[in-house]
Amino acid sequence: MIHFNSITMLRNKVPRPYILVPGLFLLTSLYSSAGRAELPADNIFSRVEQLAREQLAQQAATAGLLEPQFQVAVVKSTRPVPACAAPVTLETADSRSAQRMRFVAVCPGSNGWRYEMLARGSITAQVAVTSAPVTANTPLQSGDVALARRDVTMVPDSISSLLGAIGLSSRRSLRAGEVLRQGQLAAPMLIKRGSAVNIVARKEQVEVSMAGEALDPGALGEVIRVRNATSGTVIRARVVDAGVVEPADLAGR
Repeated sequence: MIHFNSITMLRNKVPRPYILVPGLFLLTSLYSSAGRAELPADNIFSRVEQLAREQLAQQAATAGLLEPQFQVAVVKSTRPVPACAAPVTLETADSRSAQRMRFVAVCPGSNGWRYEMLARGSITAQVAVTSAPVTANTPLQSGDVALARRDVTMVPDSISSLLGAIGLSSRRSLRAGEVLRQGQLAAPMLIKRGSAVNIVARKEQVEVSMAGEALDPGALGEVIRVRNATSGTVIRARVVDAGVVEPADLAGR
C-alpha cells in the first residue's frame, strides 16, 4: 500500500507545474500592467520636449519662417518626479519666450501632484542677410542680400524673402552677414518736402497731369499732402514713384 500511495502522490504532483505556471504568468501580467500605469520620469521629459517643439513650430508658422529647425533641452531638476498611478497630463504655463518655456506635469486624483518643468529652445531658419556692407539710407539691391540659415530665437522680425528686403533701406550701416530686420528697414524717401511733384490722375482711359508741391516727405505707397501749383488747393496724394503722386481720394480707391 505504501508503494501504491507513493505512485499516486507522484502522479498527483506531476500536473501541478502545468497548473501553477499559467497562474504565475497571469499574476506577473497583472503586476506588469499595474507597473505600466505609472508614467516614468523619462517619459514625462520626452513628452515635455515634444510639446515644446510643437510650441516652437506654431510660433515659426505664425512668423512665416522659411525652413525652421528647432533645438529643445528640458531642464531636469534634482527633485525626482513622483510616480503616478494615472495618466499624467501636461499643461503649458508660458511659452512666450522660446528660451524659457514653462510646463506643468499634473498627476490627477486626491493623492496627485503638480510638477513644474522648464524647457529651453532655439530656432534657426533661412532668413535675409546682408551679403556685403550696406550704407545707411541706401536702397538694398539684389546683390546686397542673400538667404542664409541663422539663429532667430531672439529676432522676432526677421525677413524670410529677398523680395521683402530689396528696395528698402537700412536706418543704420550694416556689416556683411547681418540678419536683416523689418524694424531696421524702411522704404526710401522718393519725395522730399518742398520738392516739385507731378500729380497724375487716371480714370478709365483718361489721364490728367498737373504740377504740384510736396508739403510732406514720402516713401513709396505713403499718402502725403500736395499743393496744386495752379489752383493752390491742397490734396492728399499717394506716392507712386520718385517725384510722382496720384490723388488718394479718387473714386474706386
